[in-house]
Amino acid sequence: MAMLETSNVNGQFFTGNVRLVHAVGMHARPAVKLTKLAKKFEAQISVRVAGAADWINAKSVAKIMAMRAAHGSIIEIKAFGGDAEAAVTALVDLIATDFPDGTA
Repeated sequence: MAMLETSNVNGQFFTGNVRLVHAVGMHARPAVKLTKLAKKFEAQISVRVAGAADWINAKSVAKIMAMRAAHGSIIEIKAFGGDAEAAVTALVDLIATDFPDGTA
């Protein structure tokens, strides 16, 4: 189900794209790290594999795992809210650095 953001909290809307470099794609361990990090932010955060029709709630580990993002795919991230820019930056960095241990 696609969801449109129609509310305008303070006009803070940010997007980012990052290549998934993890060798086996978005399996359980990186999915858990991504959702744990996403939950640290107040912003509404959504992700999808580039070109996919539906955005996925970045705070739902089951949905992140279900998107089956493969190694080398581009992950699009969008966030809306007061800390949206920080959220996008942190998630892009987490994915780009291959989910290092000690994060999230």
